[in-house]
Amino acid sequence: MLICEGNYRKKVTISAYPPPSAPPANMFGTVPGYEGMAGGGGGYLPPPMPLQPVAPPQPSREPEDWSIPSLSEDDARDAFKDYVSSHCCYNEGPASDGVITKMEPYDTYRYRLETYTESRSTEWATKPHEGEPADFYTQTAPRPWEVPATAPNLFTNHTEEIRVPYTSSVKDCNSCHSTGTMPCDECHGDGSKVCWVCNGSGKRGEESCTQCDASGKERCDKCDSRGTKECETCKGKRQLLTYIQLKVEW
Repeated sequence: MLICEGNYRKKVTISAYPPPSAPPANMFGTVPGYEGMAGGGGGYLPPPMPLQPVAPPQPSREPEDWSIPSLSEDDARDAFKDYVSSHCCYNEGPASDGVITKMEPYDTYRYRLETYTESRSTEWATKPHEGEPADFYTQTAPRPWEVPATAPNLFTNHTEEIRVPYTSSVKDCNSCHSTGTMPCDECHGDGSKVCWVCNGSGKRGEESCTQCDASGKERCDKCDSRGTKECETCKGKRQLLTYIQLKVEW
């Protein structure tokens, strides 16, 4: 659109793309076992109650014969020296020259407690539709704690994201309104931008600008003068695969 204001003219580009909109409220259907996600919610889910009572852990059997190795005076002095040397301001004199008058053994216990847990949470997720089948409601979806997951080695931090079977459906992309493209951010959909040499005037001093051939505009390199770019949400596929994503953390 060309707008005239006195002796000045300026070009205003009106994009044909409507603004991105949020997904409709009924976009997410109700999935049995995932009723709390009907409005897009989710979160952590407690594991199901065991079908049979879990037996309490039994204490380990105490050894009948304790065999405590004796510590010689030289070993005790070496341990004392190692302890002193690990502190910058300790004097090594007592450890080296002191006289050990008595040694008594004591039983000591050192505990190291580690926990290893598994947590599961769910959320709605989307990805560009690349031909995956829409299996929503073709079968009953497994409940969160029924989905198989491969556990890592014990006491290893690990996260696994799994697409829950039979929860996938295909939706139109709301970001680009199923066009697969969005207006270029650099040129605002015009395909060209103001010449950086003449600042859009077409002149450089008294002469014509050679950078833009006196047009005042130059080609937009970011979109290759198309005025559009690939939609970042659907990656140009125009449709999205919507599904419930299960996040398993150890």
